[in-house]
Amino acid sequence: MTTATEKKSIRRYFQGVVVSNAMAKTIVVRVDQLRHHPKYKKYYRVSRKFKVHDEKGQYKPGDIVRFEECRPISKDKRWRVMPKAA
Repeated sequence: MTTATEKKSIRRYFQGVVVSNAMAKTIVVRVDQLRHHPKYKKYYRVSRKFKVHDEKGQYKPGDIVRFEECRPISKDKRWRVMPKAA
């Protein structure tokens, strides 16, 4: 049984490619996913774009980043960049 001090964080995270960094403290990240078509038995690519909070503005288009879910920062931003592992 868990106690009140043991809070388990259930946050979603994704990895994708930076598409744009034109906004202040925000990057747009594209996440690609392969799906399987049930009838034609082919794999096809589906992509989604996320607006991710980048406080330091250190990521450029083409960089691969990992980001996690967080509290709403603005109307569209609900994600923030995870720090790089050393």
